[in-house]
Amino acid sequence: MRSPFAPLPFLFAVSSVTLLLAHACKTSEPADDVSPTLLLTNGRIYTVDTLQPWAEAMLLSGDRIRAIGTNEEMLVLATAESETVDLGGRFVMPGFIEGHAHFGNLGNSLLNLNLLATTSWQEIIDSVAARASRAQPGDWIYGRGWHQEKWTDLDAFETVDGYPLTEALSMVSPNNPVVLTHASGHGAMANAAAMKAAGINAETEDPAGGRILRNAHGEPIGVFEERATKQLYLALEAYYASLPPEQRRAEQRQSWRLAEQACLREGITSFQDAGTSREDLDALRVLAEADSLQLRLWMMIRESCEEMSGGSLAGMPWIGIGESGFTVRAIKTELDGALGSYGAWLLADYSDKAGFRGQNTTSEEEVRCIAELAFRQNMQLCVHAIGDRANRLTLDVVSDYSTRVDTALRWRNEHSQHIDPADILRFASTGTIASMQGVHATSDAPFVVARLGRERARTG
Repeated sequence: MRSPFAPLPFLFAVSSVTLLLAHACKTSEPADDVSPTLLLTNGRIYTVDTLQPWAEAMLLSGDRIRAIGTNEEMLVLATAESETVDLGGRFVMPGFIEGHAHFGNLGNSLLNLNLLATTSWQEIIDSVAARASRAQPGDWIYGRGWHQEKWTDLDAFETVDGYPLTEALSMVSPNNPVVLTHASGHGAMANAAAMKAAGINAETEDPAGGRILRNAHGEPIGVFEERATKQLYLALEAYYASLPPEQRRAEQRQSWRLAEQACLREGITSFQDAGTSREDLDALRVLAEADSLQLRLWMMIRESCEEMSGGSLAGMPWIGIGESGFTVRAIKTELDGALGSYGAWLLADYSDKAGFRGQNTTSEEEVRCIAELAFRQNMQLCVHAIGDRANRLTLDVVSDYSTRVDTALRWRNEHSQHIDPADILRFASTGTIASMQGVHATSDAPFVVARLGRERARTG
């Protein structure tokens, strides 16, 4: 039998309300001081409890499940004030847990231009044109979700390394800077107004761990990979900082609400966020303490080692705050980028880009500094690693601490996507969690063999 108040998110079959399992034993009764408020009957309720995997009725007090069992058993426990809902045989199951995503980015994509469903470059142009027609001069236009491998019309446009020139964005939005983030988060495109605002021109050098795509004359085409996006985002952040504080806070809260609603619609009731600033975490904590979060958030703080050493980790970890159980007990960093944008850091050359082995986006020194902070703060370390070289270095870092880290805080290798066969068994020997995302198998499928060759794609 479970502990009487061991919470487990549940997806309610007839509503978007997030329910938390409090007891899965049919012989239990609601606490004397808590009146049952809702009775669900005639359902097919899957409990994920081997002692009682199925039930037909459920009794709740607020958002807590107090008891499950047969219709007759729950009717005895209900009161005259309890609302009754007949599920009509519908299926009820625990809510899904999103194991690695970006809560703030999800909200921003819904508040701004969401480009995930686009299948052509022309769709991107049209979306920007429509937004620019409604914007005030000087307003920035932001979007996320494009992926050039999905586009069916690139043959009709001039390209550099498979990316289109962004002159079209400049034509449809001459008075509004445009920044559009790649679906992977590891690249971006911008129009002329955005590049001008960011101070980017032909003389701008590629930063360490990043690349500015250029035409034959050395001029930026408006596409930026990995760390080369930083200058754009700093300009975008400066624009947001110039807005009235009330507007910024309102938009931030709206984006979070949109992200919550999107998750709950899909049955996601718990969300593991892979990297958020201390400033945003503080704002989310306020919501959690006011019990206004509907989603259970488990979050990683993401800042530089210098910022975290200077106080960003003060008071952490935070565990189980508010009714939603808001938690921050991990630190996020990264060693490379994404495979599609040639950002994955490899041990050998890309098969379709001779002489190039990807981007080391965060130095080993910085990652090791953050690892030491995680160890001292008793927090989990989560390292983004896509390429086989990044995965090897992640395992090297974790191995230095594997015998000292609390076994309940096993460190995570985020993505663990392409691994040299010699390193596969090291996940077990170091106790490293291979935090893999199955969606990468489909999202990257069109170009894995091209980037890595058949042998590396097959064995690693």
